[in-house]
Amino acid sequence: MSAGRLLSVLLLLQSRGRMPARGIADELGVSVRTAYRDLTRLQAAGIPVYAEPGRGGGYQLLDGYRTRLTGMSESEARALFFAGLPGPAADLGLAAEVTSARLKLLAALPAGVREEAARTAAVFHVDAPGWYREPERTPYLPLFVDAVLARRAVDVRYRRWRAPQEVERRLRPYGLVLKSGVWYLVAAAESRVGTYRVARVLDAEPSDERFDRPQDFDLAAYWSAYLDGFETRRYTGAATVRLSPRGRGRLPDNVPPEVVRAVEATARAVGDDGWVEAVIPTESTEHACGELLRLGVDVEVVAPPELRQAMAAAVRALVGVYGNP
Repeated sequence: MSAGRLLSVLLLLQSRGRMPARGIADELGVSVRTAYRDLTRLQAAGIPVYAEPGRGGGYQLLDGYRTRLTGMSESEARALFFAGLPGPAADLGLAAEVTSARLKLLAALPAGVREEAARTAAVFHVDAPGWYREPERTPYLPLFVDAVLARRAVDVRYRRWRAPQEVERRLRPYGLVLKSGVWYLVAAAESRVGTYRVARVLDAEPSDERFDRPQDFDLAAYWSAYLDGFETRRYTGAATVRLSPRGRGRLPDNVPPEVVRAVEATARAVGDDGWVEAVIPTESTEHACGELLRLGVDVEVVAPPELRQAMAAAVRALVGVYGNP
């Protein structure tokens, strides 16, 4: 029997009022049989829980009864930062703590404020992952949460893009960042601070080493600077393109925001048919060719010659596939 779960059932009834056993079970992630058993144990402990039979019935507390057992544990207080983000909280291994902390908060509120909080929660939902991809598997994320808070170094095996692809590192975690549904670990390795995509961690084991995070380290400032530097490192070239009105309208759905902003900043009209010419940043010839091909006949590469040739080669290959029935 979980005393913490019994308290959660009690606080749930206090904050929500009458609830069916099925609703209690769904809220706490247990079976209906377990919910009935917990309700019986509360009654046996002298808590005035009674059942209202019939349609719309359920379990509720005797009018006027309130518990003051709303003290929060350390993990529940930590989970409050994710009370509105159930998905990320589950990733971090804090789903149960978020539920418990939310119930304790609701139970401590006056009835009118509690009802307003419930109405607000019912009309806002956060879904962090981006479209068109499955959420990444991050089995070591809870381990990194503990390491960040305990300031304990972690030995990892990590897969990166450049060779050698698999490397071993001892990381001293400074913080975690959720960006468009993707978790990143900011950590010191040897003498430099770096960014590691949590889903690319192949293995992780906490070490015995403890470390002190620099007092002047600002996670938000680091991440902002990292993003600025990432764009600089990412775009190493430029291309001149011509876009039809339709192609310009399709840009936001097919290329990164940086390319869209570059078009808006540099576009100039060419002719009277609405076409414009603009200069856009590029990562590589291959990558730019793949992105621009999504726009089909609504884009023409003017320069550089190697990108124009790559586009022409791709079109000829497509004609070879589709040209002959």
